[in-house]
Amino acid sequence: MRTILIPNLLSPLGVTAARIFDPIGPTLYGEQTDRTAPVSIAWIVLLCLDASIALLLIAAGQGAGRRGDAIAAVLFWSGVVMLLLPIASRIALPVLARAERICLLILLGEALLVYKLLYSPSSFSGFDEMLHWASAREILYQQKLFLPNSLLPISAYYPALEILTTALANLTGLTIFPASVVVIAVARAIFIIALFLFFENLSHSARISAIACLVYMSCSTFIVFDASFAYESLALVICVVIGLLEAQIGHDSYSHRGMVLPLLLLACLAVTHHVTSIWCALYVIALVILEALRRDARPLRSRVGLTGVIAVSIIAVIVLWMAARGNPLVNYLTPTIERAVRSTYDALFATNNHARRAMFVGDDGKAQPFINRFLGIGATLLVVVGLTTGFFRSLALAAPPGTSGWSRLWQVARFRWSDSRIVLLTLGAFGFPLSVAFRLTESGWEIGNRLNTFVFIPVGLVLAVAIVHYWQSRWRAGWINVIATSGAIGIILGGAVVIGSGAHAIRGPYVVVADAASIEPMGIDAALWAKTWLGPGKVFAADRVNATLLETYGEQNLSSTISGGVETSRLFFTPKINNDALFPIRVGKIDYLLVDLRLTTGRPEFGAYYEASETKFSHGKPPVPSTLLKFDGNIKASRIFDNGWIVIYDVRALKYAE
Repeated sequence: MRTILIPNLLSPLGVTAARIFDPIGPTLYGEQTDRTAPVSIAWIVLLCLDASIALLLIAAGQGAGRRGDAIAAVLFWSGVVMLLLPIASRIALPVLARAERICLLILLGEALLVYKLLYSPSSFSGFDEMLHWASAREILYQQKLFLPNSLLPISAYYPALEILTTALANLTGLTIFPASVVVIAVARAIFIIALFLFFENLSHSARISAIACLVYMSCSTFIVFDASFAYESLALVICVVIGLLEAQIGHDSYSHRGMVLPLLLLACLAVTHHVTSIWCALYVIALVILEALRRDARPLRSRVGLTGVIAVSIIAVIVLWMAARGNPLVNYLTPTIERAVRSTYDALFATNNHARRAMFVGDDGKAQPFINRFLGIGATLLVVVGLTTGFFRSLALAAPPGTSGWSRLWQVARFRWSDSRIVLLTLGAFGFPLSVAFRLTESGWEIGNRLNTFVFIPVGLVLAVAIVHYWQSRWRAGWINVIATSGAIGIILGGAVVIGSGAHAIRGPYVVVADAASIEPMGIDAALWAKTWLGPGKVFAADRVNATLLETYGEQNLSSTISGGVETSRLFFTPKINNDALFPIRVGKIDYLLVDLRLTTGRPEFGAYYEASETKFSHGKPPVPSTLLKFDGNIKASRIFDNGWIVIYDVRALKYAE
C-alpha cells in the first residue's frame, strides 16, 4: 500500500481508498530525487547543433512566410519541434548532472529568444517594444529622463530598461535595437540561473529545479512578451533575484550587511516596472503573514525579522517613487483592472454573452488552425493534470521531517511546516485557473496573459514535484514512462509557443490591426516621409498601428485618450465633415491625419482600429472608404501624401475654422 489514509488501516476498503486517492495524494515516491552523473560534453555539443539546425529551419520558415510559400508552416513547425523536444527531454531525464541541466536550460532559454528575434531580426516589431523604443530614443538623443511618451505615458516614470540600454548604446556605439538585444539576452541568462537557484533553495533538488524552470518556459509570456524590449523583461529578472536573496536570508544566518544588496535591488525594481514591483511586494507580505502563522520554537521576531524589513522596504520605495514623480499609476491601472474583473464576472456568473471571448478566435472572427487549438488546449489540460497530481505533494515538501503520507498534510494544516515559501508558492498555483478565467473574456484577456508571468513560478514548482515524485517516480521508472513524460512536457512547451506567438507565429502578409503582423515597409516609409518632409513633433491622428509607427520612426506626437488628449475615432468614422468630426481636430489641436485604407478590408484582429471606446462610432463594422476620404472635398484640407493605401491630410486650417 503506497499511500496510507489512516494509520494502520489495513482493510480491503482502506487499500482501495488508498489506490483511488494515490494520484492526488501527498506521498513522495523517492525522497532522494537526485543521482550523481558526469557531465556529458558530447550531449551538450549535440544539442547545441540541434538547436542551430532548428533555428535555421525556423528562419527558413519565416522567410518562406514572407514570400507566401506553402512550405512555410512545414519548415517552421519542424524547427519548433526539433528545438523543444530534444533539449526538454534531456533536461527532464531522471539521471543527469546538475551543471548539464543548467547549461541546457540556458541553451533553451536563449534559443527561444532567437526564435522570437527571427520574426523581425533587424528591427522592433512588437507593440510594446515600439512604445519603449520611443522612450529610449528620447533619452538617448535628448539626454534627459521622464520625457513624455504619447503612446505609453506611464513608461516615462519607469525608465530603468531604457537607461540600461541607452548606456550600452553610448558605450559601444550601437543603435538602440542591437543594444536592446544584448541587454535582453544577458537578462534572460541571469533570470534562468536565478530561477533555478531559487527553486533549488526551496526543494534541495537540482532535478526538481530544472524541471520547474522548464515548466516556467511554457508560460505564454516567456516565449515572446518577456523576450521583448519592455520593462517587465528586466523587472522580472530583478524580482526573481530578490526572491532568491530573501530565501537565502531566511535559510542562512545573514548579518544586517547582507541586506544591502536586496535593498538596492528593491530600489531598482521600483523604477523598472510597476506591476512587477507590486507583485514582489505582495509575495513578501504574504510570506511574512505565513511566517507569523507558522508554529515554530523560534520567536516571531527571529522568523519574520529580515523578511519583514524587505516587506516594509518594498512598500516604502513603491509609495515614495509614486509620490516623488507624480506618478499616474493608479489612474493607469485601475480602469483596466475594473474592466477585466467586471467582464470576467459577467462571463462566468451572469448572462452577458458579449463579455465571453471565443477561444482561438481573433476579434476579426477568424479561427486559428487546428494544430494551434490542439496544442493550446492540450497544454492547458496537461498543466491541470500536473497541478492535480502535484498540489498535495508540493505541500508535503514543506512538512517537518519525520512524517510521511497524509500525516504530512496534517502537520501543514496545523501550521507546522518547515518552509513558508513552499506553502506560499503551492497555494499560489491557484492563480492558474484564475488566469484562464480572465482569458475567457475580451476585456480580461490581457490581464490573464500577463498574470501567467507570475503564476507560472508556483505552477513550475508544483508540476516539477508532480513529475519527479509521481509521473517519473522510481516505482514507475522505465523508458516508456520517460518518453511519455517528455512528450507531455513537449506539448506544454508547444502550447506556450502557440499561445505566446498568437495566430501569426509565421511572418506573412499585412493583417488589419494585428500589431507585429501589421508592421510592414509601406507604413514605415509613410512615417519616415512625415519625419523628413514635415519635421518631427507634429500632432497626428491615426489608427493604432500607424500611430505607433509615427511615434517611433516618424518622431511625431499622437493625439489619443491614453496620452491625455481627445478621442479621435469619431474623426474617422463620422461620414461627413461636421462639428462632430471637427471636434477632435479643434480640441486636440491636430495638425495632420493619417488614413489607412487597408482598414476597410477587414475587422481588427486586436480589438479596435483606433481606440477601445470606438464602438459607439464604428458599430463593430470596418470604416467605409468614402468616410475615410471625406476630407478630399474640403478646401481647407490638403492631401499631401498618397502611396495607394495610406493618405496623409494637412488639416491645420481646420483647427480654427468655423
